[in-house]
Amino acid sequence: MEAETLALAQEIDFSVWALFARATLTVKLVMIILIIASFWSWSIIVQKLLQYRRARSEQVAFDRAFWSGEPLDGLYDQIGPDPSGPSEKIFAAGMTEWQRSHRDDGGLIPGATARIDRSMDVAIAKEAERLQSGLTVLATVGSSAPFIGLFGTVIGIMNAFVEIAAQQNTNLAVVAPGIAEALLATGLGLLAAIPAVIFYNKLNADSEHIIGAHEAFSDEFATILSRQLDS
Repeated sequence: MEAETLALAQEIDFSVWALFARATLTVKLVMIILIIASFWSWSIIVQKLLQYRRARSEQVAFDRAFWSGEPLDGLYDQIGPDPSGPSEKIFAAGMTEWQRSHRDDGGLIPGATARIDRSMDVAIAKEAERLQSGLTVLATVGSSAPFIGLFGTVIGIMNAFVEIAAQQNTNLAVVAPGIAEALLATGLGLLAAIPAVIFYNKLNADSEHIIGAHEAFSDEFATILSRQLDS
């Protein structure tokens, strides 16, 4: 009897596609949701890695140009009032407000320093929002995917017990397929959640580092402009 049961179990296809095909509609929907969430997470991860790499490269290039000793007005004329790089946008926001704060007679409108600071803060806030967009998706997938997979596992195990009760048979050939289908949902949940959590932590730290560099530059630039105001 045991040899016959083992023979039947060996004939069962336990490939991922076969387990998915044999699963009930609810478990299939859970698996599809987890697969979509995994692909969505990886698309965000790749996009953010490339975006942060470009932001760091642009930051290094702009810092080199900013501290090269070239006059700020000349640098502003080169990049224009609407540049594409994040560091250039923050610089352009400050310089635009600096130029607008000059009266026709060459004097400065009172409160120029505060307005320049606010202009650069707004530019930094916009860049921070752009850098961190999509990270909430990774956090959501990382926190919810294991529970979604567990839900599919619970439903799959319930269906396996129903099948056992219907056939009134508890041999391996009856139990194994249902349990394997149920555990596949948990596996997909972990497969979606683990990379999402790891890269969320990494990307969040990277974005904070880039934003911190923007804030440091803003403070340094404001200090330079304030020194020119005082002189």
